[in-house]
Amino acid sequence: MSDVQHHIKLPDGSIEKQTTTLNLGPTHPATHGVMQNIIELDGERIVSAEQTVGYIHRAFEKLAERRPLYQITTLTDRLNYCSSPINNMGWHMTCEKLLNVKTPKRVDYLRVIIMEIARITDHLICNSIVGVDSGAYTGFLYVMQYRELAYEIYEEVCGSRLTTNMGRIGGFERNFTNTAFEKLEKFLKEFPVAWKEFENLFTRNRIFMDRLIGTGAISAERALNYGFTGPNLRAAGVDYDVRVHTPYSSYEDFDFVVPVGKTGDNYDRFLVRGEEVWQSLSIIEQAYRKVQEFKGADAEVYHADVPEYYLPEKKDVYTKMEALIWHFKIVMGEVEMPKGEVYHSVEGANGELGFYLISDGGRTPYRLHFRRPCFIYYQAYPELTKGAMLSDAIMTMSSLNLIAGELDA
Repeated sequence: MSDVQHHIKLPDGSIEKQTTTLNLGPTHPATHGVMQNIIELDGERIVSAEQTVGYIHRAFEKLAERRPLYQITTLTDRLNYCSSPINNMGWHMTCEKLLNVKTPKRVDYLRVIIMEIARITDHLICNSIVGVDSGAYTGFLYVMQYRELAYEIYEEVCGSRLTTNMGRIGGFERNFTNTAFEKLEKFLKEFPVAWKEFENLFTRNRIFMDRLIGTGAISAERALNYGFTGPNLRAAGVDYDVRVHTPYSSYEDFDFVVPVGKTGDNYDRFLVRGEEVWQSLSIIEQAYRKVQEFKGADAEVYHADVPEYYLPEKKDVYTKMEALIWHFKIVMGEVEMPKGEVYHSVEGANGELGFYLISDGGRTPYRLHFRRPCFIYYQAYPELTKGAMLSDAIMTMSSLNLIAGELDA
């Protein structure tokens, strides 16, 4: 952090006054990532703030122009790495929209289960870190144990935990095992108890409420003008949720409530995410019941019939010429896409996560753009912190749930 002195004149021009420029980040632990905020302080009061991104710019969108569709999945992992499976599923659905692929209902329900688990893990991290930044570490340590239960489900489904590379165009790479469902049942049984205790620690805690209520507030109008989506927009009183307004993956088959706040401050953002966890648990239970209704051969369906883009089973590759040919063409990236221009979005943990894909008929995208919700709402940070205390700037950054991986693509 630097301590550079400035001299400014008061409006009447009679008195000179000192302000301090403070570099909050890019390596300060309170920034939760590689980002910088240049803050001008009058004492401990913030006069202005300027955010800087680009420290981890990875040129993902440019890299995608030289990769076949299925190899781009690993790029989406690195956007919001706290909920990677949502990124993965959103990308596969974008490809399916271009390729005109219709996924079976069982695939949709399995995707819903995974995406809602990912939403829970993301909100779990965000709200527990808000607790840490307010001085309460216990809640974070407690609920992180239960994130492990979710990661064990990921591991059983795809073999990965953080950057999952989960699923394929048309479905999943393998069927869910009985062990995966057993781990899901354990999660549904144990996590709600822990989450209720976590909420009891914070929701009516006077110190916690004093730190959050009234800080980092934004009106619904300003939030919409900035392009806010997700929990940060809903906390301001706008009930926009992609799962409801533009349903995908059969979300229209589920009953759930979209939590909405009033003031758009740090406390409302905390409450909205907390309630969304309960709604996600309800959606997972509904989806799991629907999956259990599939019997016989239907219970073995885990991908659509798209041989041009879905790797055949290894036993078929060894015994069937057609499967061997498709395997070779897919692995070597020799399957061309139809021409087209599509946009598809999903309700990511931070808001509307969109993929704008242009194909000129080649083997790789002509152009691909990621709509990262963090990048959209981080532009409001100076307005949210102006006039606030320095300590409020930390709480605002936490409650916005800024993920460095979503700032640069």
